[in-house]
Amino acid sequence: MNDRKPQLYFLLAILAGTFVLVFFIFRPFFYALALAMVFATVLQPVYQKIVGFTRGRQGLAALATIFVVVAFIFTPLIFLGIQIFQEAQQLYSFLAGGDGKNTVLNVLNILNDLLNSFQNYFPATQEFSLNIDQYLKQGLNWLLQHLGSVFGSFAKMAMSSFLFLFTLYYLLKDGQKLKAAIIVLSPLSDADDEIISQKLRMAIDSVMKGNLLIALIQGVLTSVGFSIFGVPNAALWGSIATIAALIPGIGTILVLLPAILFLFLSGKMLSAVGLLFWGVTAVGLIDNFLGPKLVGRGMQLHPLIILLSTLGGIGFFGPIGFLLGPLTISLLFALLGIYSSLIIKEKSVM
Repeated sequence: MNDRKPQLYFLLAILAGTFVLVFFIFRPFFYALALAMVFATVLQPVYQKIVGFTRGRQGLAALATIFVVVAFIFTPLIFLGIQIFQEAQQLYSFLAGGDGKNTVLNVLNILNDLLNSFQNYFPATQEFSLNIDQYLKQGLNWLLQHLGSVFGSFAKMAMSSFLFLFTLYYLLKDGQKLKAAIIVLSPLSDADDEIISQKLRMAIDSVMKGNLLIALIQGVLTSVGFSIFGVPNAALWGSIATIAALIPGIGTILVLLPAILFLFLSGKMLSAVGLLFWGVTAVGLIDNFLGPKLVGRGMQLHPLIILLSTLGGIGFFGPIGFLLGPLTISLLFALLGIYSSLIIKEKSVM
């Protein structure tokens, strides 16, 4: 009788080595592939409706879905990106110029005077020295470096966009076949595989249809408020507010509070009060009203876990970490649930 264990171990070792090689081969395209998987899940209802219109022609339906993505997502993002870049250049020119620099210096000097006025009450502030000109130069240099990196990444962004659309087409067209193949290879039962699939789908819906959509709405409202109350470069700060809104518990306050202080210290009291009211009502209450409706029965995680997974995901995966962090945590909880059910079944049999 042949012992098959050495053969099995040898096969597993080869598989592990091959997986490592495949990981490093696909690593440069990780973001595009991950986003394509997420959008393939989100766009599945749209794709299925188009399949019905095309009488089961999956390739044609997938191609039509790609055109929808290009028309309603890519094209607005391109125009928005151009507007944001132009405003970033204007901001840099304003800060680098004499008038803009003097305006910022005046505001920072007022802040410095306010801090100095508390020296009698808080002696520790005596040790605080604010070299305004040095910090301003450092900030301008940082902005210039990052603006330059945007130009250098255009080719990479174009390649990633093409790969994203190409992968999305085949995930829509052959996604069910790929899922069936994974279920066949999985050592878990089909029911457990389906539970994991449903958990990930719910998490994607929760993040994309809930958190991301709410963040986009808050970013747009922030931009509108900045335009109304005279804060310059509204589109640029609105896009930053959208990113900040993805951080649970903190959100758009990271952008609104400095803008309110800037208006207040610039002597525009009425505009500062108006922007504060706008931020509390129009922007701040969006999450409370739309959150439960958009997220629905999605990812049922504690707010602290969502916050940590979002921040940790951004730190580990980069910008796409706001999505991959919560998805990873959802996968962990799904696996823990399956493991606990297996343990309970095993104990009941014993």
